[in-house]
Amino acid sequence: MKLGAARSRAPTAWRLVDIEMDKESSMFIYTLNRQKLRRVLLWQYYIQLVAVEEAFKNLKGDLAIRPVFHQDARRIEAHIFIAFLAYCLQITLQRRLHALAPGLTTRSAVEKFAAVQMIDVHLPTTDGRELLLTRYTQPEPELKLLIQQLKLQLPPQPPPKIAPAAVARAI
Repeated sequence: MKLGAARSRAPTAWRLVDIEMDKESSMFIYTLNRQKLRRVLLWQYYIQLVAVEEAFKNLKGDLAIRPVFHQDARRIEAHIFIAFLAYCLQITLQRRLHALAPGLTTRSAVEKFAAVQMIDVHLPTTDGRELLLTRYTQPEPELKLLIQQLKLQLPPQPPPKIAPAAVARAI
């Protein structure tokens, strides 16, 4: 019974242990199967390699981060940092989708979110100033369902701003 409990609690480790019963003393003899352990470790390294290759593919494709030929070291570091942040956000979304909306890929979720647009509406006033309304479009019902499933909330629409016409044109 204890062996069955150990097997159910640690099925991966269970596969790496060889257990025999000593016929004379009725005791268990167990040894670590090093060959199986090597294969498991090799497989884990292979899976990590696949994940790294997929990350580079995503950085080039889904995230649209292409080689940019910067001349300044600070700009190169900033570009790498932004690429890393984008990758972190993508992995976070991937894990959240896996937990809360299984079957939906990161790419398809990003495509659905791309439908939401931010716009700035500039309205001139009669006294020469400008009213600036920054708005995002309302999501379609399918996207609303996804937002709800992922337990996210869109921020409220920002309040309007009034600026002198010269300042508003500069923005």
